[in-house]
Amino acid sequence: MTDNRIRSIAIIGGGSAGWMTAATLARLLGPSYASITLVESDEIGIIGVGEATIPQMATFNRMLGIDEDEFVRETKGSFKLGIQFVNWGRQGHVYFHPFGGYGLNMEGVSFHAFWLRLHQAGLASSIDDWSLQATASKRDKFMRQIDAGNSPLSNIAYAYHFDAGLYARYLRRFSEQRGVVRQEGKVVDVSVRGEDGFIEAVTLQDGRRIEADLFIDCSGFRGLLIEQTLKTGYVEWSHWLPCNRAVAVPCESVQDIAPYTRSTARKAGWQWRIPLQHRIGNGHVFSSHYISDEEAIDTLMSNLDGRPLAEPRIVPFQTGHRRKFWVKNCVAIGLASGFMEPLESTSIWLIQSGISRLMAMFPDRSFAPPDIERYNRVLLGEYEQIRDFLILHYKATERDDSPFWDYCRNMEIPEGLQEKIRIFESYGRNFRENEELFNDTSWFAVMHGQGMRPRGYDPVADILSLEETKARLDHIRGAVMKSADYMPSHKEYLARHCASEELAAAYLPVARRA
Repeated sequence: MTDNRIRSIAIIGGGSAGWMTAATLARLLGPSYASITLVESDEIGIIGVGEATIPQMATFNRMLGIDEDEFVRETKGSFKLGIQFVNWGRQGHVYFHPFGGYGLNMEGVSFHAFWLRLHQAGLASSIDDWSLQATASKRDKFMRQIDAGNSPLSNIAYAYHFDAGLYARYLRRFSEQRGVVRQEGKVVDVSVRGEDGFIEAVTLQDGRRIEADLFIDCSGFRGLLIEQTLKTGYVEWSHWLPCNRAVAVPCESVQDIAPYTRSTARKAGWQWRIPLQHRIGNGHVFSSHYISDEEAIDTLMSNLDGRPLAEPRIVPFQTGHRRKFWVKNCVAIGLASGFMEPLESTSIWLIQSGISRLMAMFPDRSFAPPDIERYNRVLLGEYEQIRDFLILHYKATERDDSPFWDYCRNMEIPEGLQEKIRIFESYGRNFRENEELFNDTSWFAVMHGQGMRPRGYDPVADILSLEETKARLDHIRGAVMKSADYMPSHKEYLARHCASEELAAAYLPVARRA
């Protein structure tokens, strides 16, 4: 038989996307399967802000065999239990989107149904009281799960915050130790085969020519290969997600390190707050159709916790995706494939998903069209499902204090999202579609948190009497509260397990004196 396997892979671009791809290929294929070259230019640089993630990233780290404490320490990261949303449903209102579920499903019925029944009868406190993640976050507490029987402490879902620049550096070391070759240089030309349009090679500014069987485009928004060379086209979603710019700036840390990301709705967009060990990452995502860059910068700089550590940087973007993510022998990963604003911390997940699906359908040199078509179809579905979840945050609001929010509140939305809203409005039900990233808990958290209230509750919740339902929920809430009492502060946990040099120097002497 003819050996038709991929022998050489070229990754164009570094950053999180490039080095996550390189690390995965090196770990799963190794240099004996194919040579792996990554081309990046220090001149171009990367977006490199503080990054927030979702729990699926722990799976990626385990696949690589990365030690979690080392990863958090090297990226000066912190742990994340969810996202706090401020001023989204209405001014002055706060809600929490936790990782992990609320309470426990009972008698084959969703916990949400039992809580809704009590809530509509005026017998239930905030849904947050049944989430360990939400309860612990209010107290700035964190720990990883332990073997505690049926206690909530036995099942703690969490994610990470980290410095994206340090993460890329960390994965570069990991990758180079496993045979990946980094080529410093700027791509000035892309050669395409005349007979089939496949990419043949890239040429660097100094004349070096890098050939490969498979090219991975991690060149960022510009899409050097997938767009500038292969002319794939772009589908933009600004009519549903009108923000098109961000301004980012780090600032000094405050005393405590919150175990959650904060998203605060502003006049024409929203502001992120990502706490790291050595600083806080901040950004203001906004629409230039409603406010100027200067006003956006002023809003951000007026709402920092500490002294700014750099000049604010504007990043223009266009929400949407390439018409195809995989064309011929080129696969786009990360910002080269599309962009979704980081409202629900999905940027790293979309990189991870693109890589994992590429590995599941890894080609040989024939590049079978059915595999490529399936890859494109599945990725498109994932983008659209995440898109609808993000749109929900803008649509389900009572805010009428600015033209931006008037537009969002009244805009037409995709039919799939309309259906989810209609279903929730009747009995408060949510259903996860196929391999949808966000589960019923996430949809419930945001719909209820943004102020949506169903007309009733799942009638099957009547399987238990009101008294029995209240007794069971009181017991679960008590277990959540006791678990939160047991947990150490997030800062203490970081200092004892995965402190960077800065945190260890600042915290451990104080802890010893105490």
